[in-house]
Formats: sequence, C-alpha cells, structure tokens
Amino acid sequence: MKRFFDFVISLFALIILSPLLAVVSLIIFIDDGPPVVFRQTRIGKDAKPFTIYKFRTMKKNTRNTAKGELAESGAQITKSGAFLRKTSLDELLQLINVLNGTMSIVGPRPLIPEEEKIHALRKEYGVYKARPGVTGWAQVNGRDDLDDEEKAKFDIEYVENASLAFDIKILFKTVAVVLKRENITEGGEKNKGE
Repeated sequence: MKRFFDFVISLFALIILSPLLAVVSLIIFIDDGPPVVFRQTRIGKDAKPFTIYKFRTMKKNTRNTAKGELAESGAQITKSGAFLRKTSLDELLQLINVLNGTMSIVGPRPLIPEEEKIHALRKEYGVYKARPGVTGWAQVNGRDDLDDEEKAKFDIEYVENASLAFDIKILFKTVAVVLKRENITEGGEKNKGE
C-alpha cells in the first residue's frame, strides 16, 4: 500500500510540477552552467547503495562529503543554490527516486557512505529495513540540530511505528518546518527560524 501511494503521489507531483522543475533547471543553468542535476551515491533499503537525484546547489568540483563536514560549504553554494536550499526546492528531483522505488515520500533520510557512525547506529537499530524518504521523522524533530544518536533514535521510532497516519503527520510537519526554515545548518551557521 505504501509503495502504491508513493508511486501515485510522485508521478502526479512530477507531472504537476514539471513547469517549476523546468524553470529551476533554467535558473541553475544560467547561474552556474551545466550540470543542472546533482547525482550522489546514498545508502538505501537493506543498506544497499543507490543514486539520489537533486538540483545542483553547489559550485562545480565541490568535494563530495556530508554537509556538516564541509566547513567551507557556505562559500561553495551558488546564488541560485542558496535560494533552492532555503525553500527545499533542490529536493524535488528526489520524486524521481520515489517513482523508481529507491526512495519513499516519508522515511529515514538516506546517508552518504562516508557517514560511518550513523550507519553503524542504523544497522544496530534495524533502520535499514525501511526505504529512505524525501522527508522523515528526524527531519521534523531537529534536522541539522540533532546528533547522530538522536537522528538514529528518531529513525527507528519511525520504522517501528510506520503507518499512513504517521506519514501524513510527518508531511504536515515538514511543510511547517520548511516554511519556518527551522534547524538548517549552512556553512557553519544555524537558522532556527525567524
């Protein structure tokens, strides 16, 4: 049922949002040239790697690492990228991942392979039995303000209590967090909402 819900919602959203996706692509192209799409290996269901799709928000040739470990991330973000990150529009291409089954609308956020500490915690807690999500329980309960242990605990809480009602609750909370721009760290600075 969840996979059916994900497929229908992502297909419908991609069709409806296609004009916006085209405009965002054009803005990125004009601002910093190609490529428009950022591809990165992430860890998904059953701890298997997959390719995630996002709109590119950082300058070309920026080293590939977790955002929190990139001290110079603020200086590497493009002009268009700063806006896309604040509005979370850079995440919209993950609807392709939802459509192809590598992600879900709601689930634990997928990590890059180098985030070893939280990978170990997720394996210990059994988080990888769930498909990763575009948004998740940890993201609406602190996001960048959480340490690895806290994130992993929210992840397993989601996995153990997953339901359509819980997913809908997380989606509504996601909208509120994005609109308030809460708990986002960029270039070492935290924005807790204004």
